[in-house]
Amino acid sequence: MILIGISGSTKCDWRLVDDANIIKQVSTDGINPFFHSEEKIADTIRSAIDITNHADTLEAAFVYSAGCGSKSLQMIVKRAVSKVIPRAHHYVNHDIVASALATYEGTPSISCILGTGANSCYFDGDIVRQETPALDYILGDEGGGSYYGKKLLNAYLYKKLPAHIHVAFTERYNLSKDDILENVYMKPYGNVYLASFMKFIEKYKDEEYFQEMLQEGMNQFMDLYVTTFTKYQSVKTHFTGAISHIFQDILKPVAEEKGIMVGKIIKEPIDDLVQYHIKKHYQQS
Repeated sequence: MILIGISGSTKCDWRLVDDANIIKQVSTDGINPFFHSEEKIADTIRSAIDITNHADTLEAAFVYSAGCGSKSLQMIVKRAVSKVIPRAHHYVNHDIVASALATYEGTPSISCILGTGANSCYFDGDIVRQETPALDYILGDEGGGSYYGKKLLNAYLYKKLPAHIHVAFTERYNLSKDDILENVYMKPYGNVYLASFMKFIEKYKDEEYFQEMLQEGMNQFMDLYVTTFTKYQSVKTHFTGAISHIFQDILKPVAEEKGIMVGKIIKEPIDDLVQYHIKKHYQQS
């Protein structure tokens, strides 16, 4: 039996697989070693009873997490996993690797994440390569949910939103400046807080104001994360994550204008990743 998990900062999807079949599907809070301690990550995994109940019979745990861009950060997650699942082989890597494996079609391609954050890589079937570093929500994440949430709150506090949108936002959230600053600067998981406002943007996405905001973010994402690869016009570019799925009607035209060939758009890549691991772990053995 093996365990496979993909985590962004907001949510982690888990699958228990036995004899090439998915036997359990679980979701927990997201894990990210940039923001979560080793013990916090272990507690998050423990919260999934379906995982802990099978801890002693698991052969391997494959965990792909946001924030795992370095060996030291991967080790935080690996130690947390080993506390909950001590007998299994533990493999931990970045969630962009999961995106690459989940979207791979047998030929080299670019794989992107547009969820709470933003990232991309080039995958030739063997090596995952990145041109643009993932700078997270303060310095980067252009096109991701935290980026748009930041733009929205900035415009709201500066009173730059169209009047009717300002009123709608106030009625829905009733937030003061102090409320917003406390959640962004003083409480943990500011990136998740910022991305939570995507529900408001989605509701009003047909408004010209948000159409322009979304197009600007998608343009920035393509310029920073896709066109930096020299072969971007000769290979497919795949997308995973809720932002790419929900706003694909804006993403596709922006990409096509730049000569980017859009491939798969997958909201949650966990089940595609599971199929990759089933082929590798069971069918090849």
